[in-house]
Amino acid sequence: MRVLVTGGAGYIGSHAVVELLDGGYEVVVLDNLETGYIELVDSRAKFYRADLREKESLRNVFKKEKIDVVMNFAAYIKVGESVSQPNKYYENNTGGVLNLLEVMKEFNVKHIVFSSTAAVYGEVSGKDLVTENFVTQPINPYGMSKFMAETIIKDSSSAYDMNYVIFRYFNVAGAHEKYPIGQMGEGMTSLIPVVLEAAKGERDKVEVFGDTYNTKDGTGVRDFIHVTDLAKAHVMAINKLKKGESGLFNLGNGNGFSVIEILEAARRVTGREIPSVMSERRLGDPACVVACSQRANQELGWEPKYINIDDIIRTAWDWYKSR
Repeated sequence: MRVLVTGGAGYIGSHAVVELLDGGYEVVVLDNLETGYIELVDSRAKFYRADLREKESLRNVFKKEKIDVVMNFAAYIKVGESVSQPNKYYENNTGGVLNLLEVMKEFNVKHIVFSSTAAVYGEVSGKDLVTENFVTQPINPYGMSKFMAETIIKDSSSAYDMNYVIFRYFNVAGAHEKYPIGQMGEGMTSLIPVVLEAAKGERDKVEVFGDTYNTKDGTGVRDFIHVTDLAKAHVMAINKLKKGESGLFNLGNGNGFSVIEILEAARRVTGREIPSVMSERRLGDPACVVACSQRANQELGWEPKYINIDDIIRTAWDWYKSR
């Protein structure tokens, strides 16, 4: 089968590409290289520079390649930027998916795997594991742009006889241990890259936003899933699509790690001091968000291999050092 990976020059997309190739799939990568990097694209894949917002450039790829499955990773992901530039996010993250589905319909491509986010749940309260049945109330344009795209995909599935698998990610981290790919980019806001930038001396300190939450040490607790575990789930999703089935799944580690625990783990792994400073809570930050991925385990046979936070951080640190 031939899989089109949009956003395949990005962090998560590039990991999906190598897992697909190792699984025996033919892979076509589509990326506009705005936030992606050509050096992350495996040489075994065929590459097209194109943009989801330009329907004709999409058509050209579908004309040249017989596509069986589409995996969509092409998205803007910075929450803060989405608040200040909402239309940018709706045009790309939502409108781009609409274009993609239209072209898939034209070329009779019936299967899509969509990269969504736990941000669709909004402000999660309490300490219960987050299941797919939690209320979806996005609190920023990034989360809303993804939720709208989910809705469009479901409606298209019903109307045009398509099958979909939607994955809602929690906090993705780490780097591949077999291939030289990892998380790149300016202005990264995810906790683990920020902490490792401080370990390398590229950042003066790590800001910890609040230590008065009702958690084990007062700092926010989050679920961190290794990027390779995440990528493997996407390959497994193809088997579900081939059966003519659709589904929506959370993907997380299932374990919660506090900001302090991440800092302590990073200090162990790197052997560096990593200065930190306590700051005020940020508006809208929930105390604890941890995924329940039981549905993915039951229906796809998926389970994360990287459970220990030290192992997740170590793979990211090895990648940063190699560069």
